[in-house]
Amino acid sequence: MSIHSVVSFLQSTAAVLLTFGLVIFLHELGHFLMCLRLGVRVERFAFGMGPELFGVTRGGTRYSLCAFPVGGFVKPAGEELESSSGKPDEYYGQCWYRRLAIVYSGPLMNYVLAFVLFTGVVYLKGLPEFGDKPIIGNLVTGFPADRAGIRIGDEILALNGQPITVWKQLSDGIHALPRSEVTIRYRREGRELQARLTTKMDESTGYGVVGIMPESVYRPVGLFIAAWEGAAQCYNFTAVTAKTIASKIYHRERPDLAGPVGIAQMVSRAAHSGWEDLVFLIGFISVAIGFFNLLPVPLLDGGHACLYIWEGLSRRKLTQELMTRANSVGFVLLALLIIFATYSDVVRLRDERASRREQPAEVAP
Repeated sequence: MSIHSVVSFLQSTAAVLLTFGLVIFLHELGHFLMCLRLGVRVERFAFGMGPELFGVTRGGTRYSLCAFPVGGFVKPAGEELESSSGKPDEYYGQCWYRRLAIVYSGPLMNYVLAFVLFTGVVYLKGLPEFGDKPIIGNLVTGFPADRAGIRIGDEILALNGQPITVWKQLSDGIHALPRSEVTIRYRREGRELQARLTTKMDESTGYGVVGIMPESVYRPVGLFIAAWEGAAQCYNFTAVTAKTIASKIYHRERPDLAGPVGIAQMVSRAAHSGWEDLVFLIGFISVAIGFFNLLPVPLLDGGHACLYIWEGLSRRKLTQELMTRANSVGFVLLALLIIFATYSDVVRLRDERASRREQPAEVAP
């Protein structure tokens, strides 16, 4: 293995650990801070998972640094209904709406993190606007262009034999050909390559898409506009995600999910394309984690919230039997979701490698 390969591997690994560690740890930090705010005793707050490497106890809380830096966890006193004594400094010693504040504080922290990251990128780098050059600025993992081996930085030369000089020619040509086979000729590091792929159809517009975006040019803006754009990005990502999920359910279609493998792949690519791309992607993943945890699925924050709201409206205390049944259902659903997402990642990688083997290494200019 060459030195360049080792450096690239270490860079990708560091980026993946940073992304998962930061997003999950900040989520747990939100729960931790709300517990402190409401007077709930926290027995342990940890960064990372696995065995403790270093720890210190302060104010009755064990602060730990664990072996695997991929997130963290918080353990409030009395968080198990069956073992709770109902004391005012325990989790289940709180009334339902105070517990509701604790569970919602995790997703809220994810949105705060995303807002700060989006705002910071826009303020420091500028407001991104699409450029006119037919150069790939970003790719959607698992879409036709990605599977065909096209990469960020490739310059598009022709679509179906027709020369391409500006991005609009490329986008208009692809939009006009939903679910059609197209041939794209492009230049990479002085070599001219060719890829044959089949476009997808965007359900909302009917356009053909292959999952490519142009390079961005950046326009300097002030802090107020940067903050406005940061908030807008949080809203837009949430709205698009909700709309996509609703559309898939309505049309009874299989969702396009990225599991841990797919997310790690996206993070690795962003780490090699520029710091702003990595920071922006971390913000996007933070929004996704926050939104995901708001879903009314048992074991997730949204599932707990539904139970607490039911408790408040019905004025009936939660029982251990109800919690056990709900958690069992949630565990099965989440396990199936993880298995499906991981399977989708493996199939995506397999198809991508097969597409690369099928395409010619180089074509004549």
